Amino acid sequence: MSRHAWVDASAGVAGDMLLGALLDAGAGLDAVRRAVAEVLPEEVEVGVERVTRAGLGALHATVRHTAPSPVRAWSDLRDLLGAARLDERVRTDALRTFGLLAQAESRAHGIPVDEVHFHEVGAWDSVADVVGVCAALADLEVDRLTCGPVGLGSGTVRTDHGTMPVPVPAVLGVLTGSGLVTTADDTLVGECATPTGVALLAALAGGHARGPEGLVVAGGTGAGTRDTEGRANVTRVVLHEPSSAPHEQTLVEVGATVDDLDPRVWPAVVEELLLGGALDVWTTPVLMKKGRHGTVVTALVEPGDRATVVGLLLRHTTTLGVRWHEVRRTALDRVWREVTVSGEQVRVKIGSRDGRVLTVTPELEDCREVSLRQGVPLRVVLRAAESAAQASGWEVGAAI
Repeated sequence: MSRHAWVDASAGVAGDMLLGALLDAGAGLDAVRRAVAEVLPEEVEVGVERVTRAGLGALHATVRHTAPSPVRAWSDLRDLLGAARLDERVRTDALRTFGLLAQAESRAHGIPVDEVHFHEVGAWDSVADVVGVCAALADLEVDRLTCGPVGLGSGTVRTDHGTMPVPVPAVLGVLTGSGLVTTADDTLVGECATPTGVALLAALAGGHARGPEGLVVAGGTGAGTRDTEGRANVTRVVLHEPSSAPHEQTLVEVGATVDDLDPRVWPAVVEELLLGGALDVWTTPVLMKKGRHGTVVTALVEPGDRATVVGLLLRHTTTLGVRWHEVRRTALDRVWREVTVSGEQVRVKIGSRDGRVLTVTPELEDCREVSLRQGVPLRVVLRAAESAAQASGWEVGAAI
């Protein structure tokens, strides 16, 4: 069963808050400790304590420094993560998170990314928080993470570089192009979203969602260090699974209207969008203002690929803006099979639901290649492929 997690970061987010929420939702503390020990052996100890924040019960994840830790550059930390005996998913997620942090700090302070030092990327406790969160998500078998609006805070905060306005440059750097949505709230005073917390969401969340969709199976509340009167300083996580409609998906439609692109370029644009992760791309001729003819290009994408496809549209077309919105799709289960036509292999796409075949479609490109090589009309090859699929038992109504 697919398992999703939704993060409520409306009161802010930090690495320890997100880790505490995941542990409170059922992630194994031993799994987190093992992963952290692989990266920082004998340097830190991860623990938990039950606390209240503005009267709300929560779990506070603690990281205690047990041995001297050297000052490391991002390149050193990258080597540590690469050499550690971690689950590959945990390693990849941690590297992506710290990579975003290092790039943001590099831009903020004007230094090469590999020279960003450990205290700029995050101290030893941030390393434990990032690796711990990645390990907790893997332990919970979460295959998709979404996030509501992120509360940033207001005012100023003291850092190693002096007093800075909230949000600090590193947070702004990570947010840029991340797809995360922020919210303004006058009751959030001080730094409520830390660079580590925001980087975790930017690296791991596959899109914005107003709330969990489906069957709620668990929830967790992670506490920040401060207990602010009148406002619970917490991050919440809700684990949920798809409802009884397993074929429903939340996708994103990305589109732009273009009226001044050389028509010969459109096939290349469509190809770039598909290579960039779009599930489908189509164009529609339209009549625009002042009677100008234009083209609407639309791409259907997974939420996590939205930013990439938006960037490709801005780069490969002449549009000045791109719009997008979430859509719901009901999809058939799909598998590929091969049949033999005139001694050559042709793929056939089979769509099914509840174990029964609903559609059988020969792959057009395969049939076209057979048509050209054999000198047989394409329509004949398509019909032969359909007959071969039926002879193999892959026909509408058959069990699969």
